[in-house]
Amino acid sequence: MTALIGTVIAAHGRHYLTETPVGRLHCVTRGKKSDVAVGDQVELKQTSTDQAVIEAICDRKTLLYRSDQYKSKLLAANVSQLYIVVATEPSFSDDLVSRALVAANAAGVDAHIILNKIDVVDSLPKSRQRMALYQGIGYPVHEISVTANPDGARASLMPLMQGQSVILIGQSGMGKSSLINLLVPDADIATREISAALDTGKHTTTFSRMYHIDEQTTIIDSPGFQEFGLHHLTEGMLERAFPEFAPHLGKCKFYNCHHINEPECAVLGAVKSGEIAGIRHAMYAQLRHESLQTIGY
Repeated sequence: MTALIGTVIAAHGRHYLTETPVGRLHCVTRGKKSDVAVGDQVELKQTSTDQAVIEAICDRKTLLYRSDQYKSKLLAANVSQLYIVVATEPSFSDDLVSRALVAANAAGVDAHIILNKIDVVDSLPKSRQRMALYQGIGYPVHEISVTANPDGARASLMPLMQGQSVILIGQSGMGKSSLINLLVPDADIATREISAALDTGKHTTTFSRMYHIDEQTTIIDSPGFQEFGLHHLTEGMLERAFPEFAPHLGKCKFYNCHHINEPECAVLGAVKSGEIAGIRHAMYAQLRHESLQTIGY
């Protein structure tokens, strides 16, 4: 008998909603394991008209997650693009932006930054100045105003997202929900349906969910969060996740250079000459420090 394959479109705790050829099914995993992410393709065993058990996770193209030394939080599977939504106001966190970019790089996902609320002209020059750092490294920055110019925002983003599996992340207050409502027809209705199916009631902001923009394009809305731990990335993964380090890797005096305070380190030399921004190297050093922390018992 051929296994039923479904796509996970929402996750809340250990409860999942999947889209399958026989309709939407409310699913749980076997046992206490909950290593399933929105965007996963899963093998299912149907147990009733609208329920199923997840038997296996199909091979993933990509997996995005954040972690601290105690636990991991899966964000999304099989996405091809990550969009970080920031705004001219309220002020956004460079720390969170940098961490999300590193996570995307490490996972092999194309990262973009959306600068929203560009109609707030007083804050625009400073925001553009902060964005210049990321543009200089090669990350595309898209300037939009969801409320002041919704048609322009849609026209800017839709061609980029066409045919992609997209995840949107950002702190609360940046306009991420407004952007979802702009890009996804009937997003509010879809959210209510998903919430009802997962029985999450009013806690609609606490779980990730996937929407279809069209048959080829999906977008995943993730809950707003203030922290983005990358405890799971090794030192080697970290140095490769900073694109501006690439021209200098392998050119240090010592083959096992950590790029922290070693003599004749090519990366530190590039920081000194201004080729690598000091704030970016400081982020690398901080992430490396975090990844070396172990749980003490």
